[in-house]
Amino acid sequence: MDQDAVINQTKEYVRKKLEGESSGHDWWHIYRVWKNALYIGKEEKADLYIVQLSALLHDIADWKFHDGDDSIGPKLAREWLEELQVEGLVISHVCQIIKDVSFKGAGVKSQIKTLEGMVVQDADRLDAIGAIGIARTFAYGGYKGRELYSPDIKNKKHESFDQYKNDKGTTINHFYEKLLLLKDLMNTEIAKKIAKDRHVYMEQFLARFFKEWNGEDY
Repeated sequence: MDQDAVINQTKEYVRKKLEGESSGHDWWHIYRVWKNALYIGKEEKADLYIVQLSALLHDIADWKFHDGDDSIGPKLAREWLEELQVEGLVISHVCQIIKDVSFKGAGVKSQIKTLEGMVVQDADRLDAIGAIGIARTFAYGGYKGRELYSPDIKNKKHESFDQYKNDKGTTINHFYEKLLLLKDLMNTEIAKKIAKDRHVYMEQFLARFFKEWNGEDY
């Protein structure tokens, strides 16, 4: 099977699996990450076949919905790609990217080592910030039944993946524990440029949020 056919079949597989999901990790999140990754990958001269497969499959079984198990996503991706008879080295590269791509806490260093992994990680992180990032954060917070905000619950710097995935903080805390950190964690120059504007928008939103929370707008 040629590369275009593999990508098209993978796109349809992921669409059917994630379409209509309500936590912000739906097909359209995948679609945006895929397009982001293509754009960044072209600029960085990455292997676009690996970039596209990794972007399309990166949330096929996100650990957040599988009791913190980050092995399920790579396992499902491997099974799918083997079914399509994709070359073994490509499968291994894609599965490693899927395993390492997600944010696992402020104090946890990224394990991404390849250019293709950096491209996909940046593409995913861009979709976590800015206007769409704000919308997705509140969608996920509602999905998880989290409080919107409580001044009694302080922000944390999670030093391990276990701390991060077991945290029960508020949705607003998530901005300080993850989203506002992503601008400085981008790998590629093009992603760093895009992230600056989206970061500013989040800062503006939070300033307005706390202005209203504190009754300073009347």
